[in-house]
Amino acid sequence: MAAGQILVADDDAAIRTVLTQALTRAGYEVRVTGTAGTLWRWVLAGEGDLVITDVVMPDENAFEVLPRIKELRPDLPIIVMSAQNTFMTAIKASERGAYDYLPKPFDLKELVAIVQRAMSELRARVAAPKTEDMEGMPLVGRSPAMQEIYRTLARLMQIDLTVMITGESGTGKELVARALHDYGKRREGPFVAINMAAIPRDLIESELFGHEKGAFTGANARSAGRFEQAESGTLFLDEIGDMPMEAQTRLLRVLQQGEYTTVGGRTHIKTNVRIVAATNKDLRILIKQGLFREDLFFRLNVVPLRLPPLRERTEDVPDLVRHFFKLAAAEGLPLKHMEAAAMERMKRYRWPGNIRELENLIRRLAALYPQELVTDQLVEAELGHDAPVASRATIMSGSPALTSSTNIGTGEDESTLSSSVEHHLSALFRTHGEQLPPPGLYHRILREVEYPLILAALTATRGNQIKAAELLGLNRNTLRKKVRDLDIRLMRSPR
Repeated sequence: MAAGQILVADDDAAIRTVLTQALTRAGYEVRVTGTAGTLWRWVLAGEGDLVITDVVMPDENAFEVLPRIKELRPDLPIIVMSAQNTFMTAIKASERGAYDYLPKPFDLKELVAIVQRAMSELRARVAAPKTEDMEGMPLVGRSPAMQEIYRTLARLMQIDLTVMITGESGTGKELVARALHDYGKRREGPFVAINMAAIPRDLIESELFGHEKGAFTGANARSAGRFEQAESGTLFLDEIGDMPMEAQTRLLRVLQQGEYTTVGGRTHIKTNVRIVAATNKDLRILIKQGLFREDLFFRLNVVPLRLPPLRERTEDVPDLVRHFFKLAAAEGLPLKHMEAAAMERMKRYRWPGNIRELENLIRRLAALYPQELVTDQLVEAELGHDAPVASRATIMSGSPALTSSTNIGTGEDESTLSSSVEHHLSALFRTHGEQLPPPGLYHRILREVEYPLILAALTATRGNQIKAAELLGLNRNTLRKKVRDLDIRLMRSPR
């Protein structure tokens, strides 16, 4: 006796054959069709215990059929397949009540496992309320890594589990947090974000929980905290690894008891917010160092979600480039396109700044260059200024000012240059008689090196800032600002 009847709708005959064979071997009775209309008639007649359907059908889009199926038979599990592997496909599938979503090509074993789980549960996901058009959602990418994120997000939309988003800086952690809020059941409530690294440590508790008048010096009136502002919505705790221990203890109490008190207050306030936390640090290392509470980590890390760096999903770069060019055009900048060779160079780049770096580059290309087609040479010029060792050595070799100011010799190779810089740093340390770097060391060293370097470049180009910027590998506007900030003036030679 068959374990159940599966209805399969896909206009690709090969896929229908493969699914029929795999599901039959798993013990199911299978009926297949190539049209949405036939699928609807079967469902209307009460046939099938589970539906597997493609999105794009010759007669009707499956997303148009799903709401009718869910209204007629709300307990019928529906698995959606699609070659249109975008975030919005996964979200639409979830909104229209799909039990699960599988991007094509898919793993047959995974599909059979999903069918078996759905058949054993005999229930479908709760359909999310229909909302406005969401095609502008800024989560872009079709890579396998992003597909997993889309599927996880779709499952999390209608539940309130606490989510911990991890990933390098610039990977889009706040965008993901906003997606969880904007397309979840708390969408009508506020989305409130707070960056722990951007707030003085002694003010974090007040920022989170609010304070009463007179609670501390300068508290001249009662102030609502972020928990109060986010009531019935979502509170996004960014850079959670930078939260001081005292605030961690109070946050843990909120997560355990669902209530808090303001700074200086005595009344317990009930709270109803969804917590989404994010960090670019390894919290387990901070726990070992005694800088983060282990019990708080487990309270926050209910659903871990890792965002991959852009270098792990470079196949998404073309989609992201087109997306950011369109955003720039919507803001009034000229619409640009990128030639194939330039796009390949973009895909080979490692993107240490991740999506944020890519977006900034696209905006710069759209704003600063007149040509409509972005060439490989232009991209190389923008991305190739991260290690111009040879050109700097050339500048140094003809610069007495640089040599005298930094004790770096002329005509040195990279290793000798590095040793000279180390010698210069050591001399500064000895001057202060300290084992640790003196305060403000970074800016002092930066000025020690930058001033003579820029002066040498301007001297070599006779004050031509455009040529000097090219020689240094800097943007012209950046060089102009540095000349102004460092107060660099060229000495005029007497005639």
